[in-house]
Amino acid sequence: MISDTLPLPPPSDSDGGGDRARWRVLVAAPDEDATARAPLSTRAIVVRLAAGLVAVLVVVGLLATFAAQWLAEREAVNDAAAVTDVLADAVIQPALTTALADGSAKAAAAMDELVRAHVLGDDVVRVKIWSPDGTVLYADEPQLIGRTFALDEEQRQALIDPATHAAVSDLSEAENEFESETRLLEVYRPVWTPDGRELLFEVYLPYDPVAARSADLWRGFAGVTTSSLLLLVALTAPIVWGLLRRLRGEERRRTALLEHAVDASDAERRRIAGTLHDGPVQELVATSFAAEIAAEAATKRGDDPSANAFRDVGNAVRGNIRVLRSLLVDIYPPSLRAAGLRHALQDLVATARTRGVEVALVLDEDLPPISEAHEQLIYRVAQETLRNAVTHAAPCAVEVHLRREGTDILLDVTDDGPGFDPDAAADRADGNVGHIGTRVLLDLSAHAGAELSLRTAPGAGTAWRLRIPAAAVRKEGAR
Repeated sequence: MISDTLPLPPPSDSDGGGDRARWRVLVAAPDEDATARAPLSTRAIVVRLAAGLVAVLVVVGLLATFAAQWLAEREAVNDAAAVTDVLADAVIQPALTTALADGSAKAAAAMDELVRAHVLGDDVVRVKIWSPDGTVLYADEPQLIGRTFALDEEQRQALIDPATHAAVSDLSEAENEFESETRLLEVYRPVWTPDGRELLFEVYLPYDPVAARSADLWRGFAGVTTSSLLLLVALTAPIVWGLLRRLRGEERRRTALLEHAVDASDAERRRIAGTLHDGPVQELVATSFAAEIAAEAATKRGDDPSANAFRDVGNAVRGNIRVLRSLLVDIYPPSLRAAGLRHALQDLVATARTRGVEVALVLDEDLPPISEAHEQLIYRVAQETLRNAVTHAAPCAVEVHLRREGTDILLDVTDDGPGFDPDAAADRADGNVGHIGTRVLLDLSAHAGAELSLRTAPGAGTAWRLRIPAAAVRKEGAR
């Protein structure tokens, strides 16, 4: 650890103002997965769009299946009701006798011959005639004749309010114990004997036509929907592809502009620093030499007042030279690229000490390799926070600590100055804590994937913390 120490213990999270001073995250670093995630390529976007289209087709297919099933059952139930009405009116009603209503076995046998000749077949698989009390007067299954079952609510309602009722039956009732199918269409309606007694006529129709009709409807619906979606994709694909290409082009241009802006800013800072160094600074140096020469000449002449005046001028000029050289370090630190981050921070701290601030610099020895971009970020944060301390907190003591915490890199800049109210500062700065320099730090930290935090309160000092996650370090190093 390289340490240039002053008696300034860094405040803990519970120091300095108690509950008034808590860490406030100004820029949140993205999580490691989000940082490591590369931008989507055009191919990846197209693959996702295709996957979305397949998902839509699957959903449409499922909805079409349910819709086709429902429509097919509705059609089959209506057709079954119509067929039952025809059979009841044309075949069963004319053949009903009072003897059948009385339970005559001979009348049941006669009805059986009629049913087997004119009713049963591929379209009708079961026939029953009930009395209102639930007794089976006739059935094509002989074992059911004479047995009594409780009529369900719909059967009783069909007798009370004469109408034809049709539905899909799951064959779970006791009366269906001889059925081999799992589902049938069940239809019942009232019929009357010649003496006016009301009976219940019930038929069962096969469910297979429902499945066939459902498949036909599904194919038609799915075909139309699928072809419509494919046509939509064919029409929109060129538009989407063109937009993606334009988006990629805009991203490339934006990246190039940002890089150009950074390079131009760096070049402009170098130009300004060079102009100041080669122009005003050199002229002031020459002026200080001239003042010293004039002072010596005045001394030799015995003109002490003039000699003292010339020496005062020389001292003032040399003071301005020191100020300008400190400003040159602020504008463009030559040691950052030439000698590295450690020497640049040492120069920055030395400059701050000339402005009435005591500064302790602590640099841990076990720091991981830091990219040039992150070195510049660390330097800019240290520079701006030290400038804030000099401007708003002096006279004060400051500690600058660059260290490793786990796999992250941390920079802490802490002063024991008067502190401030971050909420009031944010209100004065349109929602950002601090002035334009601080807002630049927020943008730089966000662009680098780093976290910038602040802890301060009136009378509690000020602490800034820059955290560069390991994921951001790896990402920058991989470029």
